[in-house]
Amino acid sequence: MPDDTNSVDQHNGSGEEMQIKNESAAEPSDMDLMKEKFSKLLLGEDMSGGGKGVSSALALSNAITNLAASVFGEQSRLEPMSATRKERWKKEIEWLVSITDYIVEFVPSQQKTKDGSNMEIMVTQQRRDLLLSIPALRKLDTMLLGILDNFEGEQEFKYVSRDADESQRGVQRSDKWWLPTVKVPPSGLSEESRRFLQKQQEAVNQVLKASMAINSQALSDMDIPESYIESLPKNGRESLGESLYRSITDEHFDPLQFLSALDLPSEHKILDLKNRIEACVVIWRRKMIHKDAKSSWGPAISLEKREIFEDRAQTVLLLLKQKFPGIPQSSLEISKIQCNQDVGLSILESYSRVLESLANTVMSRIKDVLYANSHAESHSEDSTPSLRLSSAAESTASLTLSDFISWDSEPSEAETGKRCSKDEEEKIIRELATIKRFSYIDKVEMGGIRSPARG
Repeated sequence: MPDDTNSVDQHNGSGEEMQIKNESAAEPSDMDLMKEKFSKLLLGEDMSGGGKGVSSALALSNAITNLAASVFGEQSRLEPMSATRKERWKKEIEWLVSITDYIVEFVPSQQKTKDGSNMEIMVTQQRRDLLLSIPALRKLDTMLLGILDNFEGEQEFKYVSRDADESQRGVQRSDKWWLPTVKVPPSGLSEESRRFLQKQQEAVNQVLKASMAINSQALSDMDIPESYIESLPKNGRESLGESLYRSITDEHFDPLQFLSALDLPSEHKILDLKNRIEACVVIWRRKMIHKDAKSSWGPAISLEKREIFEDRAQTVLLLLKQKFPGIPQSSLEISKIQCNQDVGLSILESYSRVLESLANTVMSRIKDVLYANSHAESHSEDSTPSLRLSSAAESTASLTLSDFISWDSEPSEAETGKRCSKDEEEKIIRELATIKRFSYIDKVEMGGIRSPARG
């Protein structure tokens, strides 16, 4: 007789094996995920295969941007990323950035021959801009995730839904209604907790400034598209408008006073100002290149004065970037990213941009807590003058350039002590002149770009 017991065991065993195979098939491996991601990149996001996709550079830029949006989303709280999201980010961003390992250039090197003599040969090395910036971006990435990890465990502040009772609700300094409010102890945060927050704020500020610098440099290395050139007016006065043009070309120009006198109530106004100034800088640069007065881009005023005006406009752009780090991309930046063909620059720009965005969000969440603490201290009868002086001294010690050039229409009590004197403002302006400006228009080519038709 056949052994029914063995046949049943074999049947159960095969069933378990099939179940394991089905489960493994349901969860794609890293190799399968990587194949799918890179196949989409090679198709230029055109899944039909009809050749209507975008360039490889833009496809990579979109891939990094979309990955960051799906992993980070809106960082509404100061808390560590979940292990699953963190693992996905590290794995997939490494896949995309690893492409830069194969973007190389030839460099001279010494090779020793059999007879002992040295011979110069050419070897391949990762392109210099990538060799310098990619490790820096990886370090900034690690630092930023580490800062979020520092908020693990119990904190003196907590987040409360906006739908909570009035007695339980916290404070929110921004008008973002979807964010939870911050609640701190009635007498404010302890000395230790304030020091911890200020230390994290300084660390995030360093990440923010470094990622902004790398992003600006990558944008400046991209060529200005011909389509953007064709859309420009013929002179800077028309681009800026009469009022802005007179202010920038005035004999006595103060960039801080210039910006403080402007009405910038919304993000739209700020972006419009940036677009106007960037277009004006491109126009002035081209007029300095096309020195022939017969050219349609020929100069109407001396090159020396135009160079001074262009330098002033660049200073204003730098101050705008410092004051509003979370401002959307300008028309010039969008045009460059969409038309860029350099894969290396595309990865540098998109990677630094998503790190800059996350750093700016984390900085904003820290400021939310500090604002709630300031609000609690101002309404607490237990706050002592010594603690207030200590807090003010620490705040002044950790000021950055972006803090000095803040000009809110209604400054809070916590920000009143951050104002600087006229002598300090002039010193800052002199320091600005020594900072390397990451110009967006360093790649205006001498030829190959057709001048726009007269309009």
